[in-house]
Order: sequence, then C-alpha cells, then structure tokens
Amino acid sequence: MVRAARLPLGGAVVLGVLTSVLVVAQAALIAVVVPRAFLDGDGLDALRDPLIALAAVVVARALCAGAFETSGRIGAQRVMGELRELLATHVLRVRPTGSPDRRTGELVTTAVQGVEALEAWFARYLPQAVLAVAVPIVVLAYVLPRDPAAGLILLITVPLVPVFMILIGLAAKARTEQRWTTLSRLSAHLLDVMRGLETLRANDRDQAQVATMERAGDAFRRETMATLRIAFLSALVLELVAMLGTALVAATVGVQLAEGNLSLTTGLAVLLLAPELYLPVRMLGQQFHASADGMEAAERIFAVLDEPAALAAPSGADRAVVNPRSSVLTLDRVTVRHPGRPVPALRDVSLAIAPGEHVALVGPSGAGKSTAAALVLRLLDPDEGAVRCGGTDLREVDAEAWRRQVAWVPQRPTIFSGTLEDNVRLAAPGASATAVRRALVAAGLTDLVAELPDGLATRVGEDGRALSAGEAQRVALARAYVRDAPLLVADEPTAHLDAVTAAAVADALITLAKGRTLLLVTHRPQLAALADRSITIDHGEIVVPTPTNLPMLVTT
Repeated sequence: MVRAARLPLGGAVVLGVLTSVLVVAQAALIAVVVPRAFLDGDGLDALRDPLIALAAVVVARALCAGAFETSGRIGAQRVMGELRELLATHVLRVRPTGSPDRRTGELVTTAVQGVEALEAWFARYLPQAVLAVAVPIVVLAYVLPRDPAAGLILLITVPLVPVFMILIGLAAKARTEQRWTTLSRLSAHLLDVMRGLETLRANDRDQAQVATMERAGDAFRRETMATLRIAFLSALVLELVAMLGTALVAATVGVQLAEGNLSLTTGLAVLLLAPELYLPVRMLGQQFHASADGMEAAERIFAVLDEPAALAAPSGADRAVVNPRSSVLTLDRVTVRHPGRPVPALRDVSLAIAPGEHVALVGPSGAGKSTAAALVLRLLDPDEGAVRCGGTDLREVDAEAWRRQVAWVPQRPTIFSGTLEDNVRLAAPGASATAVRRALVAAGLTDLVAELPDGLATRVGEDGRALSAGEAQRVALARAYVRDAPLLVADEPTAHLDAVTAAAVADALITLAKGRTLLLVTHRPQLAALADRSITIDHGEIVVPTPTNLPMLVTT
C-alpha cells in the first residue's frame, strides 16, 4: 500500500537524513559560540559568522521539520484514499451481498475509523522511524571519534530504548486488539439498534437497549483506559532510560573536562547531542502507541479485502453480450450455500422465465426467494448450476453490463440525502426531464411533488424531508420507470405497507411491468395473483403442488 505514497515518503526519508545532519551542525555551532562568548569574551562582530551559520541551521531545521511532517501527511492521505477506494470497490462490486461473517456496523467502523487510524502510522510513526534510525547513526558518527568514552555509553544505552519499547508494545498490541474488537461490537450493536428503533419502541424494549448500550460503552471505556495505562508506562520507561543515559554521558564528560582530557567545545557538543540522540527513539515509542490502532485496523481492512469474490469477473475478450428483452432467463439447477450455514439457501432450483412473462416467487421468510432475486440481479453467483440468459451463463457477462438491463425495486428502498429529483434519477442520471415527469405520474408521486415546498428540488433524506414507507416505495418505482430496463426485479415491494398503500403500489408495479419481464418476490397472495404464474419456494426448494384431480394417498 505504500506504493501510493512512495514519493512523499521518499521525501520524508531524505528530509530525515538532512535533519540528522542539521542536529549535529546545530550542536557543534552552539559548542563553538558559547565558549567564545562567555570565556573568551568575543563580541558580536567576532561571532557574526558562526551566529549567522547557527541561525541558518536553526531555520533550516525548522523548515525540514515542517516539510517532514507535511510529506508524511500527504503520503497518509494518498494511502487512505486508495484504501477507501479498494474497500468501496470490494463492498459494492466484489461482494455486493456482504459477508455473512461480518456485521454492517463492524464494516462501517473498519472503513471509517479504521482507515482514519492509519493516518497516525503513515504521518507520524513511519517518518519517526526514519529519524529514529538516521539521527543515532549521524550523532554516533560525530561523537565516537571525538569522545570514545561518551560514544560507547550512547552506543550501549540507545538499543535499550527499542528493546523496552518492543516488550511493552507486545502488551499494548494485545490490548489494542481487544479494544478494537469491543469498538466494533459497540458500533455494530448501535447500528442494529438505530435500524430497529421503531420496532423496539413499538414493543416497549427501547429502555432495555439503553442499558445494553451503557454496558457496551463501559466495556469500551475500560479497554481504552487499560490501553492508555500501558502507553503511560511505556513513556515512563523510555524517559527513564534516556535520562539515565544522558546522566552517564554528563558524568563522563565532566570527569574528562576536570582532568583536562577533553576540550570544552567537544564536551559541550557531546552534552548537547546526548538528549538529541535519545529524543527520536523516545518519540518513536510514543508514536508506536498512537499507530497501534492503525496497525490493528489495517489487519481488519485486509481481512475484508482478502475475502473471496462473490461474482465471476470475465476478461474483456471473454465477455458475452445478452439481451433479456428477447431471451429466456433460466435458473439451471442452481444451489447457493452461505458460509456458516449448514443448509443451502437454494438447492437444485430450476426455473425458466420467458421474455415479457411475469413470475411471482412466493413462500415464507427465509425460504430462499431473495437469494434467487440476488442471482438474477448478479449480486451473487451460484455455487452449483448456472443462471443463463438465452443459453449464455451470466458469469460470462460483465456484471455492470447486465445490471444496466435490470431495474430493481427493493423491499426497503434507500432515500439518499439530496433532492427528490436526484433520488428519482439515481438509476439513470442522464434521464430527461420528460422521462422524470412520466415516471412521477406512473409511480403516483404527482400529489407528493405538489405538496412539497420546492417541488422536485425539495431536499429529502437525512438532512431534508422524511418520506413515509409508501412514499419511499413510490420513489423506488419511479427509479425503475426512469431506468426503462427490459427486466424488472421486485423484492417484497409491499411488505411493510398498509393495505391501501400496498394496493396502490401493486397497481403501479404491474403498470410498470407491462412489456417487461418481471420477477416478483412476495409473500402476499394478493400481489402474487397479479402475475402470470406463481412458484412456491420453501426451504430452498421449489414446491411442486399436488394435482387436485388425483386421489389422496394416505400411508401409515
């Protein structure tokens, strides 16, 4: 993933090395200026050149520090943008039906907070690792030839800092994993509660969920505080090692100065460089804890990206072209298994839908009706068998090209934040104003548009006017009208509507389906009766009705 940030992170490496050289230059210049000013009594004229050089070094170091952090953040933004794109592509195209092992709330936490947590790793930890390597090497290369005793102390004590950092980091990693697991569960539970809030209130179970959320929040607080305790302990240990190393160097330099074995200029430079040597390594320990969340999030991000594709992706040369307007749509002995479930969602199902035919799939909840609709929508590929159009396996057809010929009316349509017109145009952004008006009339939305203050320009969704379930379903029908696709898939379009609204939506749906092939998923017999024929699915299999003109056989 660093490829996206190779240039800015390469610049950070160069700036880190340059900063290391400037650290030594600054200490050496201060060691020259201070003795001449306070012991030799040199004035500003005599010290002008070294003071100008010192000022230039200080300014250059400040500029390098700013550019160093900026380059790290630029690299972080590039990697984060690429990761978000990969996650969105995976969720929307590679596995559009989601993962049975991953709750939506966990995925949201990974895609939002998880990616954000990586900024600390790329923007702070990774550049700091460059300084933690470059500064000690440059400082030791300067100190060892001039004061071998102090240089040897630095050489021995500096490795102790990362050793302690690793030991404490192992405990921090375990705590961070537990913290992220708790946060993911909390987020997933919160999303589930928000989605089912109306149901919970209707059954007087909302207060029970408040208590559950309080317990989950308290668990997350405890995990966070435990992680912070380890971070504070790490900072204390690293500060102690750095303080002891600096004290040993100061004592060694003091003894050598008293004995006359070391010049004041060299001794002062060594004293100034000792804390500079420990500083980047100590900061690396601090940034390690800041980046631990990012590393844990990265593991979860790549776990999502490593999930196998739910859809076959034919190459450009092998892509077939099909037309459902004039070809028979066939489910040929299809079987679908969901991971973690012992029973297949569909088992050896065969079905043929002629062009222009209206077929209703009926059956109880969990029978496999929506899974069959997902196969037709190319949101899923069968584990066995094939979905064909005109004899061509849809796995040989580009999924997006196929979906452009399909209109979908879902059970719970999503109303996005935007204008009503934007929501109607969702499936066909380039639709003309005339097509939108026809769709509004056909879906029965003209009265709603007349009531809205700004008509089609009225904002709806999260930051606008809330739409009722019936109004949202009519918007879904209008989208399908604007789509003008030869194949229409309707998944429980009247499941959550009252009788009057359901009848109106059913009439609009049948009007929309005229001249088109319709696959209607429903559990309502009244709606199924409007189709040309009905097929019952139960426990993943098509139920063949018993002929009424045959005698009943009773066995014991």
